[in-house]
Amino acid sequence: MAAPTLGTKLAAEFVGTYLLIFTVGCNVLGNTGIWAGVSIAMVLMVSIYSLGGISGANFNPAVSVTLGISKTMGGPGLDWNHVGMYCGTQLVAGLAAAYSYSGLFGKSFPLGPSAGFGWTNAGLCELLYTFMLCFVVLNVAAASKNRTEGNQYYGLAIGFVIIAGAYGAGAVSGGCFNPAVAVGIDFANAGVSFGFCILYTAFELVGAALAALFFKLVRPGDFGAEPAASTAFISEFLGTYMLVLTVGLNVLGKSVAGAFSIAASLTSMIYALGDVSGAHFNPAVTVAIVATGRVPDLTPTKAAKYVVSQLVGGTAAAFTYALIYAGQSFPLGPVNGSSWSQVALAEVMFTFVLCYIVLCVAVSPRTKSTHMFGLAIGSCVTVGGCAIGGVSGGSLNPAVSFGIAEAQVLNGGFFWKALVYSIFEIIGGVLAAGAFSVTHAVDLRADDKF
Repeated sequence: MAAPTLGTKLAAEFVGTYLLIFTVGCNVLGNTGIWAGVSIAMVLMVSIYSLGGISGANFNPAVSVTLGISKTMGGPGLDWNHVGMYCGTQLVAGLAAAYSYSGLFGKSFPLGPSAGFGWTNAGLCELLYTFMLCFVVLNVAAASKNRTEGNQYYGLAIGFVIIAGAYGAGAVSGGCFNPAVAVGIDFANAGVSFGFCILYTAFELVGAALAALFFKLVRPGDFGAEPAASTAFISEFLGTYMLVLTVGLNVLGKSVAGAFSIAASLTSMIYALGDVSGAHFNPAVTVAIVATGRVPDLTPTKAAKYVVSQLVGGTAAAFTYALIYAGQSFPLGPVNGSSWSQVALAEVMFTFVLCYIVLCVAVSPRTKSTHMFGLAIGSCVTVGGCAIGGVSGGSLNPAVSFGIAEAQVLNGGFFWKALVYSIFEIIGGVLAAGAFSVTHAVDLRADDKF
């Protein structure tokens, strides 16, 4: 099969970037509301699946830059000539799309921090979620293992980053995560206000650089180095950090789609790091896997290090969202007048659901899912968050509970609540292991054919 020409690649980058930014503008000016983040994420996802085989489907100068940095460090990526041409094409497409949506609606909208926030708050959000976007791209689309195996979840994983960031960070910065988006919005509104695209782009490019650095840390083999003992622990830290950060930003931003946004962050990071550390990102999941005895490599000592990495990641994320919101946090505990017994049942039951699904789709050789594992596990957060968010808050994860409680201590909260929640959640994990040992006992029959 002939390779696409450079002109074809640039045309693909123009089309994909144009569609993305035109969709952004139409959602904002059309006051789409609750579904805006999903709409933008979906146009990115379908464009990636449509054009990934042509140009790589970057559609974002930050993505192209992170690929350039990765290649410079000896890993997979793009040469700088291609990076420059891709970025130029993406910026032109962004401008064309911005003037198109302005022409359609007869108006534009400003780029900048939301009311009550400064450029540093917005910049930190742009940095962190551009980092997440570029990091997921590198892991699901550029990493050698995923390229050779030809996974079919790459577009879903990348698109879901937008859902993760739009509903949480979007309340602070507007949620660009893409210099072509920032430049297009800013130029289309230049008659009223202009200038934030420079700051946004700077933060987004820093996020892109950090993504390439951490990509090398979690996948040293792609750079010609031997895996380090710390690789899996860095993976667990990063995944838990982005999960808990998304939790906090959704809650503090009073998100209309909090459970789905949080689930999307978990889904994306599982797809990015599942083959690095197993992508537990939750002490209850780690305990459940150890309790089954089905993963010999996960020794009690290694599991303990996983748990420490997860708790540290959750704590760091909690202080990050508190920093973004100028010291604000929120409490852990019963919601809407619920009792502690109701909290106990809710957290045990839906942590059980999460851990049981992990065991079924990621551990069992009979029911393991090759491509849908991340979506299945992430969807458990949507299930639990919607079902018991009004009872316990729907933590389902000791790292989430610890992070929330520790940040709230600064505002007069009580840390002991995290210990209570964690007990409920660990019980849910152990019960999941017990149920799994019954329903999947067939996995241990050597003479069984399946």
